[in-house]
Amino acid sequence: MTEPRQADAGQADAPDGRPLYDVRDIMAVLPHRPPFLLVDRVETLEPWRRIRAFKNVTINEPFFQGHFPGLPVMPGVLIVEAMAQASSLLLTLSARDHRAAAPADLKVGDLAGRVGFFAACDGVKFRRQVVPGDRLDLEAWFLRLGSRIWKVAGRATVDGRRAAEAEMTAAY
Repeated sequence: MTEPRQADAGQADAPDGRPLYDVRDIMAVLPHRPPFLLVDRVETLEPWRRIRAFKNVTINEPFFQGHFPGLPVMPGVLIVEAMAQASSLLLTLSARDHRAAAPADLKVGDLAGRVGFFAACDGVKFRRQVVPGDRLDLEAWFLRLGSRIWKVAGRATVDGRRAAEAEMTAAY
């Protein structure tokens, strides 16, 4: 997985100390709703390049009732879904709030009202279990920007240790 080039400066918390984007902001742009909303907050956004967000994993998550009783482990497919949601936030927040910074050959207006769907997921690797009490840190960066097809790399970590990684393709 190719690491993204570091931007000069990413946006961090708003000047008033609020998170850059909280769960209300996230719900304004993603169609997902609890219990399937898997991003709680966006910490940094480098428009059109990279995003850092997180999900607080609690024992109250409905999937822990069956995965697994007595040994609660977040399903890997939901970790990948959390990375995909962070990736979608990278695209939609960049398009909504940083339209002028979009690459010149990208038709940002074509994104309005469209929903992205998984087209492929490659190189998925799971490195450690994610359990209640963990903070799942999510990072995603663009590998390829297109008018309808987007390729993104994602990484999920807990306490700085990799939990999962993948390259994801979405069709919009």
